[in-house]
Amino acid sequence: METTALVLDDLREQYNQQMALVRQTFDRTGDGTAAIRRRASIVDRLMIELWRRAFTAISADVNSRVAMLALGGYGRKDLFPCSDIDVLFAFADEDTEKTLRPAVRAIIQAMWDVGLRASPNSRTIKECSRFDPDNLEFTLATFDHRFLAGNFVLYQKLHNETIPGVILSEWNDIAQKLGELARARHAKYGNTIFHLEPNLKECPGGLRDYNLAPWFALLFHLKENKEWPRQRSVFHSAHGDAEAAFDFFASTRCFLHFRHSRDDNSLDWQSQDEAAANSIGLETRGTADPAYWMRTYYRHARTNYRRAVLLMEHLPAPVSFYKQFRKRRTPITGTDFHLDQGRIDISPTAQFTDTDALLRVFAIISNHGYTLTQAAEDRITDALPVLAIHIPEGPYLWNCLREVLLGPHAANALRTMHALGILEMLLPEFHGIDALVIRDSYHRYTVDEHTFLTIDNVHALRRPLQDYEKRLGTLLPEIDRLDLLLLALLLHDTGKARRNADHTTASVELADSFLARLDFDIEEREIVRKLIRSHLEMSNALRRDIFDSENVHLLSEKIGSPMLLKMLTLMTYADIKAVHPDALTPWKAENLWQLYMSTANFMDRSVDEVRYHVDLDPTLLYRIGSMVPGREKAIRQFLDGLPHRYLQTRLPEQIRNHFLLATKLDWEPIQLELRPIRQLLELTVIARDRRRLFADVAGALAAWGMNIVKADAFSNDAGIIVDSFQFTDTFRTLELNPEEKDRFVTNVREILSQGITGTRDQIEQLLANRRLATRSGTVKVEVSTRLEFDSDSSSHSTLLQVVAQDTPGLLRQIALVLHAHDCNIEVALVDTEGETAIDVFYLTQYGHKLSLELQQSLVHHLKEALNKLLPQG
Repeated sequence: METTALVLDDLREQYNQQMALVRQTFDRTGDGTAAIRRRASIVDRLMIELWRRAFTAISADVNSRVAMLALGGYGRKDLFPCSDIDVLFAFADEDTEKTLRPAVRAIIQAMWDVGLRASPNSRTIKECSRFDPDNLEFTLATFDHRFLAGNFVLYQKLHNETIPGVILSEWNDIAQKLGELARARHAKYGNTIFHLEPNLKECPGGLRDYNLAPWFALLFHLKENKEWPRQRSVFHSAHGDAEAAFDFFASTRCFLHFRHSRDDNSLDWQSQDEAAANSIGLETRGTADPAYWMRTYYRHARTNYRRAVLLMEHLPAPVSFYKQFRKRRTPITGTDFHLDQGRIDISPTAQFTDTDALLRVFAIISNHGYTLTQAAEDRITDALPVLAIHIPEGPYLWNCLREVLLGPHAANALRTMHALGILEMLLPEFHGIDALVIRDSYHRYTVDEHTFLTIDNVHALRRPLQDYEKRLGTLLPEIDRLDLLLLALLLHDTGKARRNADHTTASVELADSFLARLDFDIEEREIVRKLIRSHLEMSNALRRDIFDSENVHLLSEKIGSPMLLKMLTLMTYADIKAVHPDALTPWKAENLWQLYMSTANFMDRSVDEVRYHVDLDPTLLYRIGSMVPGREKAIRQFLDGLPHRYLQTRLPEQIRNHFLLATKLDWEPIQLELRPIRQLLELTVIARDRRRLFADVAGALAAWGMNIVKADAFSNDAGIIVDSFQFTDTFRTLELNPEEKDRFVTNVREILSQGITGTRDQIEQLLANRRLATRSGTVKVEVSTRLEFDSDSSSHSTLLQVVAQDTPGLLRQIALVLHAHDCNIEVALVDTEGETAIDVFYLTQYGHKLSLELQQSLVHHLKEALNKLLPQG
């Protein structure tokens, strides 16, 4: 039988006219879903007509042994304007195929001539019953098949027996390979939906990901029921948000096909502008901002991608002997959830009445990296209206959120909470940056994803890969309140939702409302506020010469304290790295570390140089004065000459309290303030300068069994001393006996006020007993004593750094030696890391730096005194 060319002029003209109407309708309505359905109907009629013309002269006997089927997107009736036409010519046997080959060729040639991109397959029933692992695409195409023309009985054989038989016999291979193909495709695009110019079909979150849901649903239905579902459409519209995503993508892909007149699915920069100008895929017509339009794209892509990932996680792993013993479900105590091989599911009969159990589950996800099943996610989403009635606030909410933030998988837990609407329910301030696009070539991610990446970047420092990550990672254990840093990162860009405002200021305002609902104390609130307000300062300093002393000086003044510097360094690192994959180069990371080191050294070495003077900056005077009206002159006298470090590490309310205590010195020469500060206690001593005051305070605390972990000593131009000691209550004396606090304060005041020999002998006896108890224990790490003097870094003082074994009375012993040599402690900065004490003193003698001879004498006497504190033997 020879191939005969079909007469096609009428069909070509008909097809072109009908497609012109499809485009006109699309341009008017923007309804992509209707356009692809209409094109599928147009092609159906054309293919049936081509079949009729090609097979008219063929005998009925031969005709009864062949059928034509629509496959793939065409089979689903998702036929985009320039998509291929997937058809299958199915033959009863090989002889029929040979006989009808010319007619089939005529149809295929006619498809091209009419203007259709033909993608044909010709197979016998026997060939259709074989599974080719190297051609999964064909098997997937058969998932979506429809009868077009030919012998319907033959089609029914394929539909009811052949195709289901292949899928069921090769179910595991098909399911696993489908997952492998999807993972490989995701990996090709970096496992992220965030691309400047995404491919609508292939990128994570694209149309291929949307189709995974009906394919997997069909696989599981066939496995369970051994037959096709009666209503296939249920698999294509199982969830409202997925259907909305498909409608958007359908409209956008139609727009791209019509725009390029070919099957081009790349959403380039110019296409984004034009799509936004025409509000493609949006419910309202007119012109939209390109950034807003791309925000809609990312929201829908996130929906598709998330469902695809969950479906692949739901795939059964390849069966092994070991895994047969891991199928038991583990209930999660106090909830209706249970853990099943790394996935958290929920009981079908569970009733959501409050958020307690739910927040506990997200904490588990954050700590262990588990994921929710699709069923659990759907149940949570459906229960949001009920959950919203019982939104927790105050310390309970913070404790739950804190546990999520501190978990190593915090970013994934937060992403899940965000995708399900839980995060916005607890933190409405976050809603403004949901899928918010900063539309330029530098910002790769939406603002919400950028935020999650910053938190991920901080936790990843526990598993460093690069040298600069190892260096930055050393700061993590030195940060007392990592939870506040992570909270600041969660909130730091929320202000970007207000497009016409400075986003750092707006972010601080939004953070304020949330921190108020958490019932944060004023110190915690100020730490978070300052981190957010200053989170761009180090990035800005990196744009200037990082070795310029003026640049370092300015940055030091803005940040204020070493702890905030450490937190901001990690915040800057996490922020830059989360902009796009190549934003943080090794060179930039090295510069950040150098800037941190320069600023930290400046803070440590220049404390006594940078002193406050009201005439140069009256702002603080006005602020304190507003709290204590009518006392401006006395406030000026108190503030003048205090180091900036003191002012920057205290809240205005604390400075006010210290001022008020200083006003009482004429009646009581020793003023004390004891207050809790997180897990520590802080004792502030305010007095007129006198010898051995610092040593006596340190001794009194040590005698009471308190372990000093931080201390600083400052003075103003009027000779008022402000010494602060942070310590742990080793034996929980004050915690277990609240009434002892008054006796503790009274006793310390007596020691400092009397200064009599008997009292000091009593301190020495108590300290000796403490040292004896310490020596009976085990020292885990032996620290050798190191003494370093530096007369160059400060223009006023000589710096002494003491690194030694932390033992009871250490700080007092150092201070006694210094006083014995007539050294005045201008500033003291005391810190403890584990069993290592690191103390820095700014010293003068009679108003001058220490001579070399005096330094040598101090080395001898300090080593002698400190060696007596060490365990002997």
